[in-house]
Amino acid sequence: MQVMVDLCVVPLGVGLSLSKEIAVCQRVIADAGLAAQLHPYGTVIEGEWDAVMACVKACHEALHDAGVPRVFTTLKLGTRTDKIQHMEDKVASVRALLQDAP
Repeated sequence: MQVMVDLCVVPLGVGLSLSKEIAVCQRVIADAGLAAQLHPYGTVIEGEWDAVMACVKACHEALHDAGVPRVFTTLKLGTRTDKIQHMEDKVASVRALLQDAP
């Protein structure tokens, strides 16, 4: 089953700046070969359910391996069976409506 998730990983116990730890997760996502788009408060990832969930787990493991004592994650996810839709399709649909608006 295809899934699209919005992943927000918050490393705790490492100070105020989290860029270094977020980069760790971005490398994990890239290594997984999944389609992903970083945004200011997380990353959208799409792919097969098991591969995406394994990637989320690998992010946690990589952060703990890097010395992060605690990781808090929020995950929003969506699936659909009526058609295949990618993150770019969802954004393009809204942009098209904005262009057509008076």
